[in-house]
Amino acid sequence: MFNIGAQMTQNSNRTAAASWTRRAMAIGLSATLAACTVIPKGPKAPPPPPAQTQAPPPANLPTDTDRHRVALLVPQNGPNAAAGQALANASTMALLDMNASNLRITTYDTSAGAAAAASKALADGNRLILGPLLGEDAAAVAQVTRASHVPVVSFSNDYTVAGGDTFIMGTIPAQSITRVVRYAKGLGVTRFAALVPLGVYGERASTAMVNAVRNSGGQLVGIETYGRDPASISAAVRKLKAHGTFDAVLVGDTARAAAQAAPLLKAGKPTMRILGTELWSGEALLARTPALRGSLYAALSDTHFRQFSDRYRTRYGEAPYRIATMGYDSVLLTLRIAREWQPGRPFPTQRLYDKGGFAGTDGIFRFNANNVIERSLEVREIKAVPGSTTSNTVPVVSPAPARFDD
Repeated sequence: MFNIGAQMTQNSNRTAAASWTRRAMAIGLSATLAACTVIPKGPKAPPPPPAQTQAPPPANLPTDTDRHRVALLVPQNGPNAAAGQALANASTMALLDMNASNLRITTYDTSAGAAAAASKALADGNRLILGPLLGEDAAAVAQVTRASHVPVVSFSNDYTVAGGDTFIMGTIPAQSITRVVRYAKGLGVTRFAALVPLGVYGERASTAMVNAVRNSGGQLVGIETYGRDPASISAAVRKLKAHGTFDAVLVGDTARAAAQAAPLLKAGKPTMRILGTELWSGEALLARTPALRGSLYAALSDTHFRQFSDRYRTRYGEAPYRIATMGYDSVLLTLRIAREWQPGRPFPTQRLYDKGGFAGTDGIFRFNANNVIERSLEVREIKAVPGSTTSNTVPVVSPAPARFDD
């Protein structure tokens, strides 16, 4: 495993409206209608200031002989602008933290069209693209970059767009489901069930659950789907219980959906284990829902995120989105590989397949043969605060592995 080094950048083409003041963040499901792309909720922001007139960008970037050109494709206008700005801020912070000087990172706005942004990035001579954020944007960018073989490291978690020169860096739901099912099996759980929402995320959670239970040697009793309303969840629970007895049930959705289902699932069986996905990470609801006590879920480690968040807040005066670490780690990844990358030459894409992986803010990670990220995840359990009937704590019960074993 290699620790990732770092270098420095200049960001261009930022609009004044992109720097929004944010309050403390919480992670959850924000409607992303792209295939399985999930953007964690950030703190609510005030409306952007009126657009300011800016001079048009230069037709071409200045000539560089000693710096690598890297494009950062993120939204800088529209509903996802704040998340895009957080990714841009984090990429700059990575370079400043490392006092680097061999990268020129230029930000391109995808809100007016990811394909157009990618075309401009290629015309400017960029040899690597970081982003975009959404799954459908990653697919559009792949169409543009295919002939040039410029690699794309997307922040999306839509693994269906991976392949060729497109790599997926977002956390994949299947990995969190596999991790928590294995842990539950180690506790003696053998009979599993699942509740999943209608839609793409639910479909992929369902497939992941089938594979995870089979590979762990457990038995899958049944899976039921629901719409996101209490009546539909209640009906799905009744149908699920009709399949037979089970010891643990995955609620492949947000913590709010799990909180609605938990009392129904535990009726008559208070020791029932409820399993969650990475969508539960950072949800304040977990700390105040007694019905979720004993629940387990797998997520990225927050050990280094707290330090990252403190540095980000000091530099930018606001809390970062949880996904901002991908902007930071993607730059560190680039700079680690840049040690063997000569300016002006194509990016050495094969280095992304290092089986030992790379160390980032969110722990170790690597890309598999399908260009999909593999991450090291920890397992957390919701437990009662001693002496309290209403408050919970969420300690880590199985730390994220520090290295890949294979």
